[in-house]
Amino acid sequence: MSTYLKTQPDEKGFFGEYGGSFIPPELQAEMDKITDAYYSISKSHDFISELRSIRKHFQGRPTPTYFCRNMSRNINGRIYLKREDLNHTGAHKLNHCMGEGLLAKYLGKKKLIAETGAGQHGVALATAAAYFGLECEIHMGEVDIKKEHPNVVRMKLLGATVVPVSHGLKTLKEAVDSAFQAYLKDPITAIYCIGSVVGPHPFPMMVRDFQHVVGVEAREQFLEMTGELPDTVSACVGGGSNAMGIFSGFIDDPQVRLVGVEPSGRSLKMGDHAASMSYGKPGVLHGFRSYLLQDEKGEPAPVYSIASGLDYPGSGPEHCMLKDKGRVEYTTASDDDCLNAFYTLSKVEGIIPALESSHAVAYAMKYASENPRKSILVNLSGRGDKDIDFVVDTYGIR
Repeated sequence: MSTYLKTQPDEKGFFGEYGGSFIPPELQAEMDKITDAYYSISKSHDFISELRSIRKHFQGRPTPTYFCRNMSRNINGRIYLKREDLNHTGAHKLNHCMGEGLLAKYLGKKKLIAETGAGQHGVALATAAAYFGLECEIHMGEVDIKKEHPNVVRMKLLGATVVPVSHGLKTLKEAVDSAFQAYLKDPITAIYCIGSVVGPHPFPMMVRDFQHVVGVEAREQFLEMTGELPDTVSACVGGGSNAMGIFSGFIDDPQVRLVGVEPSGRSLKMGDHAASMSYGKPGVLHGFRSYLLQDEKGEPAPVYSIASGLDYPGSGPEHCMLKDKGRVEYTTASDDDCLNAFYTLSKVEGIIPALESSHAVAYAMKYASENPRKSILVNLSGRGDKDIDFVVDTYGIR
């Protein structure tokens, strides 16, 4: 592991001024137990060996890095994809869910509780629960339940209880609220398995560390394929787990430009986008400090994205620190950009991407056309099977 990863966050879970743990004392006691267990159990030979075996024989890792020959030729650039869509369950989420599930097993927990937006984290956690023989409860906003019906069916088939969330905007933020409340009622036998690099310490660190495998593989694969490192590495950013996963493999390579792509949605009017890194300001939500989209009263603002997994009013605290330091740049892609990338990658390369990932693909298409002599590696964080009914019913087949 790089020097950077060993020094971030600090002992209290802060990445610079972001992160930490702003939660009730009774819940902090449980978080301290999880932190202690993570530092001791997850570094043990038995844990590491079992997780490596799971990744190889159950998840199908390593996932490949792929050169987009047709798209690159059409654009006159060089676009590569880290194919996390080929990870078992169809997204990067299983990387940390199997780690969290294994940790829960070592801790003697009986139940996994989590939120989900696009459903990929819910499916991955339900998969982990089935694998380890644990109960699973997934909280999901009613709007997302309707949009992501295939993933709801998958969660139920895997044995999870799906709890509809009907308050507020009925999307990801409200699902997090609901899952936290459920966990507060039973922190002894259950463990909360957050779906991204957000939440109180130690979750931003844990999820990043479990996702680090993506960056390690991508770096080795790109060097083997090309003999050099990519000029730019890009990923979509909501909470930011897939981005931190791939960025962490290149964080110590200053010549590699890192770019996070947020959803600018329908417009930059409040409630029409979810670009917290680009337009937010520091605040506290769900037990941690980060850039946060806020209304005039300082409350979390309503957010929107065509991609259910990106409609969150904040981002991971590590992203916030990396923005302030200038190590990662953050830009945006609109719904229209996202849909264009979704249709293009599907028809030109035979790969149907998740709407979340399509934001990063949209940026890569623009970058490649403007920089024909440079390479860009995109974390294709998930496949679009979950989105096809929504996209075709709403926008048709182009």
